[in-house]
Amino acid sequence: MNRLSQPVSIQSLAAFRMMFGALLVWDCWRFIKYDRISRYWVEPEILFPYPGFTWLRPLPDPYIHWLWLGMGLAAALVMLGLFYRIASVALLLIFSYFFLLDRGEYLNHFYLVILFAALLAVMPTHRAYSLDAWLRPNIRSDFVPYAAPFMLRAQMEIMLIYAGLVKLTPDWLAGQPLEIWLRNAPDPGPFGFLFQYDWFFPLISWAVVALHVLGAPLLLWKRTRLAMFFIYCFFHISNAFYFNIGIFPWMTIAATTIFFAPDWPQRLAHWTLSRFQAVGPIIAPPRPAPRAMPRAVLGAMALWLLVQIFLPFRSAMFDSEVRWTGEGHRFSWRMRIFDRDAFGDFMVSVRGQPDLVWFVEPEEFLSRRQVNKMMTRPDLIHAFAMALQDRWQAEGYDDVEVRANIRKSLNGRPYQQYIDPDLDLTSVRLHPLRSNEWVLPMQIPTWGASDGHDDRSSGLGS
Repeated sequence: MNRLSQPVSIQSLAAFRMMFGALLVWDCWRFIKYDRISRYWVEPEILFPYPGFTWLRPLPDPYIHWLWLGMGLAAALVMLGLFYRIASVALLLIFSYFFLLDRGEYLNHFYLVILFAALLAVMPTHRAYSLDAWLRPNIRSDFVPYAAPFMLRAQMEIMLIYAGLVKLTPDWLAGQPLEIWLRNAPDPGPFGFLFQYDWFFPLISWAVVALHVLGAPLLLWKRTRLAMFFIYCFFHISNAFYFNIGIFPWMTIAATTIFFAPDWPQRLAHWTLSRFQAVGPIIAPPRPAPRAMPRAVLGAMALWLLVQIFLPFRSAMFDSEVRWTGEGHRFSWRMRIFDRDAFGDFMVSVRGQPDLVWFVEPEEFLSRRQVNKMMTRPDLIHAFAMALQDRWQAEGYDDVEVRANIRKSLNGRPYQQYIDPDLDLTSVRLHPLRSNEWVLPMQIPTWGASDGHDDRSSGLGS
């Protein structure tokens, strides 16, 4: 506990604050440029809010765009350190609002943004390298308790280690789905000549697991920290080159700098300047005496870390294959480890009236992006079925039944039946913490790089 209260340089926190804010400003602009606000939250007729947040609704146009611009403004103010307390809370609340509107739009890096935003909102990162510190000299400080960088480091360690552990699956260790993604990459880059060899994909898959499970702890050790940082930079930049994953690689690189000495910005500037001219030694400001951490703060820190450690474990409550069913996928750092594809339709009928049957294509109500997510997630399939029931009942039809005929492929396997087509989805309960019996089991347990080159036939389940 004494270690957490020890004062350390504030510089690394301030540097991360600026990089984090700048990346969100960039992401805000990307969403506006490609009109994603409308495509994600305005145009779809049906959204899938998270349980407990069904009361949330997207604002009508143009107010939802104005709110998104407000988030970009808040991110810019966080970057500049101006009105920081208000801006950081506003950033957290507005981003969380958009996140909670539709679980069909869940992305791991959206979740990570919320976690970082929440941590930064309670940290005094604006007391250095900020307009607040320039306008209000009385708040300036060269030091923060070690607890502040410790929490960011712990959050990163949890995320990175889990990102490796969840890849310990038969498919991943056999080279899938990397073989699908890289062999079909539109621009294979300088390593494209390796993509013709089946042995390359299991090799690189195992290396990625080792990078996360072993490499993340090595970031904590001074002797290996710099080498691991550059390896992670290469890994994240490669991901940015081959995959469309937004700001995630750059945000993770920015967050990895928190593992360096708390005064690394000053050390880097001093080293750079010394390449061109003679400079004196770094003179550190006097370090203040440590102040005991309040018990409430220590308790909040412990609770945060316990939730972050145990939340991904909830997938163990399901006796089904998470990689196949998708149950327990969210909030568990399962980042780009599956390649899923599904197609099918829904049948709406009225009980006891065989002439009243409608076949519904999901594209009639959802965006193409929503359809891709919904067709591979049991909770979204169930929610869509309930939404169809509500719509037909609103038209005056009572006792409506909804069935789904969906065929799915995982990591290049042949398509097979995913949902029991004979079951009325409106009559079953969606279990949040155990497997749903109406999701049919996967028929081929392992599918590796040597089992086929994304040759998805319709042979299974027919």
